[in-house]
Amino acid sequence: MSSATRQRLRSLAAVLAAVVTPPTLAENEALLSSPRVDIIGNKENLERIPGSGYVLDKETLESSRVFTTNEALRKVPGVNVRDEEGLGLRPNIGIRGLNPTRSTKVTLLEDGLPLAYAPYGDNASYYHPPIERFDSIEVLKGAGQILYGPQTIGGVINYITPAPPQEFGGLIGLSGGNNDYLSGRVRIGGAGFMLDYIYKQSDGARENVHTQVNDLNAKKVMQIGEQQAITLRANYFTEESQVTYSGATEAEYRNFGARYNPFKNDFFDSRRFGLSATHEYAFNKDVVLLTNFYGSTFSRDWWRQSSNTLDSQCGGTFTQNRLNGVAVNVDSCNSVQGRLRDYYSFGMEPRLHVNWNGFGIANELDVGVRAHFENQERLQINGTSPTARTGTVAEDNMRETSAYSAFVMNKFIFGALAIAPGLRYEYIENKRTDRRAGGNSGTDDLSQLIPSLGGTYQLLEQTTLFAGVHRGFAPPRVEDQISTGIGPVATYTNVGAEKSWNYELGVRTTPIQGLNVQATAFRNDFDRLIAVGSIAGGTTPLSQGEALFQGLELAGRIGAASGVYSNIALTWLPIAEQTTAFTQVAGGAAILGSRTGNRLPYAPKHQATASLGYMTASGFDVNVEAVYVGEQFSDFANIDNAAGSGLLTSDQQRSGQYGVIDSYTVFNAAINYRIKQYSTTVFLAVKNIADDVYIVDRTRGILPGMPRLIQAGLRYDF
Repeated sequence: MSSATRQRLRSLAAVLAAVVTPPTLAENEALLSSPRVDIIGNKENLERIPGSGYVLDKETLESSRVFTTNEALRKVPGVNVRDEEGLGLRPNIGIRGLNPTRSTKVTLLEDGLPLAYAPYGDNASYYHPPIERFDSIEVLKGAGQILYGPQTIGGVINYITPAPPQEFGGLIGLSGGNNDYLSGRVRIGGAGFMLDYIYKQSDGARENVHTQVNDLNAKKVMQIGEQQAITLRANYFTEESQVTYSGATEAEYRNFGARYNPFKNDFFDSRRFGLSATHEYAFNKDVVLLTNFYGSTFSRDWWRQSSNTLDSQCGGTFTQNRLNGVAVNVDSCNSVQGRLRDYYSFGMEPRLHVNWNGFGIANELDVGVRAHFENQERLQINGTSPTARTGTVAEDNMRETSAYSAFVMNKFIFGALAIAPGLRYEYIENKRTDRRAGGNSGTDDLSQLIPSLGGTYQLLEQTTLFAGVHRGFAPPRVEDQISTGIGPVATYTNVGAEKSWNYELGVRTTPIQGLNVQATAFRNDFDRLIAVGSIAGGTTPLSQGEALFQGLELAGRIGAASGVYSNIALTWLPIAEQTTAFTQVAGGAAILGSRTGNRLPYAPKHQATASLGYMTASGFDVNVEAVYVGEQFSDFANIDNAAGSGLLTSDQQRSGQYGVIDSYTVFNAAINYRIKQYSTTVFLAVKNIADDVYIVDRTRGILPGMPRLIQAGLRYDF
């Protein structure tokens, strides 16, 4: 880079920093901290965490050149992630056997702030930032998750964004590859300010699927006197995708191949704008108050001609042609439906951490409250041509949520033993209004106490035992709790909250230098598990029943700063059982084929991710990874072969929504070389080396995994 160019970049950074830096601050004043909420923090903190935890650090993410968040999270034991559109922007994350559809069973955070646009009233994920935004990922399961919420049944995932630098600097990155992949990135910062822009595009796993993403983030950290600091954040995200909801029928998959998708007129566009502030006030080194303020708007317009393979939107003949494996012309279907959504959410959450002595022992106290508010404006327009953007209003709905929570956990430290009891309280008010002429309105509320008890014991200097039990809780969506329409009164369901008792016992150890191991046994026993069949256009009604998940997790890494290294993440889930037959929430009818003892859908018994790499001090790093996902059922009936099932109608047998999803193994590889004298890294990555074809989902018909992806790029740091 020329000296003139470098000077221009310095000048730009100075101007940007001046915009958000109060003039009262000294020009070279050092920052004491970068306020944010960590659920784990440094890996060393795991010794005192009363639960299983895992940190994917920056080096791991960059070394393997992860393409999506899905790929990154597969490196964590107990996490099942299902691909969909290709860039991981609508993630399907399940933990310990829970259905991954739309990540509804997981609490997603960014720097400790809610990432979901409606975590209480509609926790389905139709938005997710690109993986490049993050420096590291924290995953916490067990009793400690009650400090976050509202979902406490699966686990908490916290994405950590980079801290703004004090010295001027940044990076420029560019990569490209097959499948129309292109990605560019520019980050610039200094004086505690950072501006980060990411562009990403790629085709998906099927024909007529293409996505473009723009992601712009600004972050400023300021010290306010000696005892205070604040982090200010702003982000703007857009997605423009050609993508459908519907999978393929059995005959389409067989006749035209895994990549077949006729729905060229289906488009998804979204926009998100978020602002947040995290203020830290240190009364002294032992008493720190951290207060979060956050707000976001999220809009998504999805115009589509089909939601699943049994959808009758284009008429009976069109649907039968699909079921029979006859190619269809979507331009001949004079129908399109616009599912138009606008979400607004904001909240405040002060959290107090206190190190104190009492009862003759050391204590660590975490206590806080949260006030959170959501509005959902939902509009459905039915058009009468393949590309219409106007038509009949089929839905005009307002859904409002006010949620108040309080939480406390105190860790009593008796030398090598630490015991941490905790309690969370949630109170949630929901309101739903049909805004069409003659529409009605309804309100409802619920509350829940969520206790926990966790502990750690340092058995040896490098070995820690941990155990815990806590109440699992997840609130119902507004639409599942209150049903409105045209008429005098609203109606209510008996869905209630999702509840479980979750137990775990584990060990973390570093028996020799360079070897880290964590093993965990878990048991999640559900009084009420809500099956999310109604989300994402599936044909299985919203269902509930009792369930039990039980298994083992193992994570390990061996290696040093240079030389051979290896990582492994194993999950064994022998029990994922329906302990009662599941029934429909609305009306109580039995779910097709569900019965006691059946395995729950989308809960593979075996999962494994293992990598082997070699790193040199000169900057060369190469690694190969294998990802294995075991066989899983796609329905409550555990139908082995849909075509031969006596439970299904002829249309259901041919729909692609029933039957076993076979096991599969995918191999990935990445090569990195750091050219130190030029502050440049060049890399080559290959995903799905063998270009294997495999099925990942049948929720709305058959969806395949991603084809082979070959990507090359470079990054220059300045």
